[in-house]
Amino acid sequence: MQSDYLNHENYIAQGSLGRHETFTPRYGWLKKGYDAVTEDGNIFKASDAIERLGVGKNMVSSIRYWCLAFKIIEEDSSREMVPTKLGNQLLHDDGWDPFLEDIASLWLLHWQLFVPPLEAVSWSFAFNKCNLWSFDIKQLGKIIFNNAQKYPSFSSRSEKTFHRDASCIIRMYNSLSSEKETEIDCPFTQLGLIQKGEEANLVYFDIGTKQSIPPLIFAAACFSYMTHYASSGLKTISLYRLTHDINSPGVAFKVPESAVGDYLHKAKSELNGFNLVDVMGSQQLHIEKDPQILYWEALNKYYTGR
Repeated sequence: MQSDYLNHENYIAQGSLGRHETFTPRYGWLKKGYDAVTEDGNIFKASDAIERLGVGKNMVSSIRYWCLAFKIIEEDSSREMVPTKLGNQLLHDDGWDPFLEDIASLWLLHWQLFVPPLEAVSWSFAFNKCNLWSFDIKQLGKIIFNNAQKYPSFSSRSEKTFHRDASCIIRMYNSLSSEKETEIDCPFTQLGLIQKGEEANLVYFDIGTKQSIPPLIFAAACFSYMTHYASSGLKTISLYRLTHDINSPGVAFKVPESAVGDYLHKAKSELNGFNLVDVMGSQQLHIEKDPQILYWEALNKYYTGR
């Protein structure tokens, strides 16, 4: 457990901040970025990137940022951008869901924000550390800022950086009518993770079961969590940890432990290689294969079975 905690801490300490240029990810941006990188790994450095991508200069930077944050592309050893396996599987013209028409793909991409490397580390601070019943941009920004201060890599950053991230997080998952910039073009508002509060400008995290999360997608997130955050070779993990640990699926998807168990029970009827067992009164996920193998099997099962 101690080594697992250090994993979380190291990933957060090595995370990145505020490169979205205040833009939330928009419809078509990830496919546009993926296609561009497939053709030219230096597209984002190109002098004519604005013309080739058909967006403004700041939007070029934002598309690059979101493609990296969602693990659609990555930088190779020669510092060129290349598509990832997930990018190819999901967004290739013959891929699982190139135009992100299935809300399951949005949940899968949302999960990628919590998978290291953490390009959007403020999302980790917000989802793990904001325990207020309701909050506004200023309050969320303060929470992110305060929690970032213990990490040397973030302590010198201005508070405004964290407030911009807080604004982006709220607008990404909930369109506030008071915001000048409409977020009608951000597909992630469909997830319903952040809801409008009763008072003006206040919002809150929806911490209930999400009916739009397919069990196999949730199971894939659990296997992914074990791959990156659990001790190497670990075969069994408690549902409590999958619900409450830093950057766990329960935290990322804002669901209670009962829902975690329900998703996994349903996924078990569709996928082999894992079981739910009771250990001294504690529900545990037990895997019979490498979690990374199960991750891809769960995704393949979901997308080919639609």
